[in-house]
Amino acid sequence: MAEGIKDKVAILGMGCTRFGERWDVGGDDLMVEAFVECLEDAGIDKNDIEAAYVGTCYDEVNLGKAAVAHAEILKLPHVGVTRTENFCATAQEALRAATYAVASGAFDIVLALGVEKLKDTGFAGLPIGGGGAFPRLGGYNGSGPSSFAQLAPPYSTKYGIEMEKVKKAMAHISVKSHANGKMNPRAHLRFPITIEQVLNAPIIAHPLGLFDCCGVSDGAAAAIVTTPAIAKSLKPSQDVIKIKAIQISAANGEETLFSNWDGASLITTQVAAAKAYKEAGIKNPREEISMMEVHDCFSITELVIMEDLGISPPGGACEDIMSGFYDLDGKIPCQVDGGLKCFGHPIGASGLRMVYAVYEQLLERVPEERKVKNMRLGLTHNLGGEPARGVTSLGILGRD
Repeated sequence: MAEGIKDKVAILGMGCTRFGERWDVGGDDLMVEAFVECLEDAGIDKNDIEAAYVGTCYDEVNLGKAAVAHAEILKLPHVGVTRTENFCATAQEALRAATYAVASGAFDIVLALGVEKLKDTGFAGLPIGGGGAFPRLGGYNGSGPSSFAQLAPPYSTKYGIEMEKVKKAMAHISVKSHANGKMNPRAHLRFPITIEQVLNAPIIAHPLGLFDCCGVSDGAAAAIVTTPAIAKSLKPSQDVIKIKAIQISAANGEETLFSNWDGASLITTQVAAAKAYKEAGIKNPREEISMMEVHDCFSITELVIMEDLGISPPGGACEDIMSGFYDLDGKIPCQVDGGLKCFGHPIGASGLRMVYAVYEQLLERVPEERKVKNMRLGLTHNLGGEPARGVTSLGILGRD
């Protein structure tokens, strides 16, 4: 019977670029920037790497589909390189593949890297294109905001919560992320905002205003994974950061083809969370999780995710948010590095950026003003696609 991957894999090193409008570099430069930091942190030579998984979503505007191009850019020692892609969960898919490769015993040291270069396209949001089940990535009306905005009315109706209260909670989410992002030198957006600014901002897709939406960025992030025993032998004086769980769930049509989806939740997140908690041995996530980095593409998404993850009770996210439960000094800080909203969202890199934030907190390598208290377990959550047709990838890291 399958045992899962709990404590079988450790993160040896990580690297992350500054996210933002990186006009000064190309996608290959971003890859190298993250890779060099990752190698230095791991304390190994690149010739020690036995396999690599590189994630990038939009091959048309990045480095192309061929994995061999990634191998050439990084000058890896003739090892196998595999490209991963799963919309916004792309980087976490690279990490999942690398983790499984080590856990299986196939390799001892494996690289996972995610990169995206979006600002050069000229699009204010995501490029539109593709075919098959996603002829237009944007959603019901051709845009990301329009599809995610449609979570709000059903949520308000389902729990009998006035829309104005929901909007205030959404505004608090954005203000919180901007406050955290302001302190992060690698974040794309580093300025504070107020509740009034959020509530009075131009509407993008009701009820989402300008400050309820994340932008798109350029950036890359990388991780080198190995066994806990090797990690301890290479870094005897450093805590071993272990992967407690990595789970993924993809929509199967239930949300759109049948009538049992209420439109106020993310089924894939609920499924992935339940599997990840079981794999990690977590019984009560509200009491056991120390911090979270979740897929806050829009403020309403983060609000709904809090309940789908089983942290806030059904209908209770607004109260938790307004009470400061998810603030940096709250019980479970969320988006301590600014999140997608402010750190930025290069599609193919975001999943590993989230892991980087947890990794740095577990090693206590952040300034005191950004430090999470009593840090033990961190959760990362990626959502790819849209609420009704998407994929959720969820990981949990811990320090023993």
